Amino acid sequence: MAAHLEFSRYRGGVIFAKQIPREHWKHFLVINTRDAAQYTNGHTPGAININWRQVLAQSTSIPRDKLVLVCCNASLLSAQVGFALCVARL
Repeated sequence: MAAHLEFSRYRGGVIFAKQIPREHWKHFLVINTRDAAQYTNGHTPGAININWRQVLAQSTSIPRDKLVLVCCNASLLSAQVGFALCVARL
């Protein structure tokens, strides 16, 4: 992890769904990191649900040829997931 923090270029950021033009959504894989009940109650159209605790275990099924957006309720879990995916995919 230290190597990642020292040498990896920053590839993360916060973006809101309303900032992305509708025609661009086809270029993204959106992963909702909330639990299944929260996902069922409402989510970004087209988003898949992978609970934040399971993302690393399922990371090999996440395509590398698409931009990946991770989301949750308040960006706390998704920020952790985004960082973990960057470190895991070094």
